[in-house]
Amino acid sequence: MTLSSDFILMPLLLSLDKIFAGLARFCGVLACIAMILLLFNVFYDVVMRYAFNDVSIAMQELEWHLFSAVFLLGIPYAIRENNHVRVDIFYDRWSVKTQALVNLFGALILILPFAILVTYYSISFAFDAYQMGEGSPDPGGLPYRWVVKALIPFSFMMISAASVGMITSALIKLNNPTPSVPTPEKTLF
Repeated sequence: MTLSSDFILMPLLLSLDKIFAGLARFCGVLACIAMILLLFNVFYDVVMRYAFNDVSIAMQELEWHLFSAVFLLGIPYAIRENNHVRVDIFYDRWSVKTQALVNLFGALILILPFAILVTYYSISFAFDAYQMGEGSPDPGGLPYRWVVKALIPFSFMMISAASVGMITSALIKLNNPTPSVPTPEKTLF
């Protein structure tokens, strides 16, 4: 059974799709900012190490924290923009409806349950780190390690939102598989 394009829930699906696209784009912007900061951090660290023979443990740890932010915040954006890993040799040859069905079931069966599970368990992980005031064990390291651990549940909440956005997008495509359906812009800004 397919729903017609004038189905009563279509405006709701389009609105939800726009909201989830905005959340994913927000994560993409944060990932870009973290990547730029990571670039400057690595540049500073290399110059200080090789030009001035000065090493900062905190700056080295910040590299890992920023890399984590790039990775964790980039995933929801990649999911939304269909730039995540998949076997494209099959997917690209399928019809729009078949692609939408694969995305729908993949989001419902694989991504969403996993993201909810990781979110659930990582909240206590991050909260425990916050309560202990967890910081770097190294002298001169960063004092607030719980901040990067708190990024894990946030990221997986955003992955859950991106997978719900994938579901709404798939439902829209199933109801109207023509290219005239509004798609999210491919630019980040």
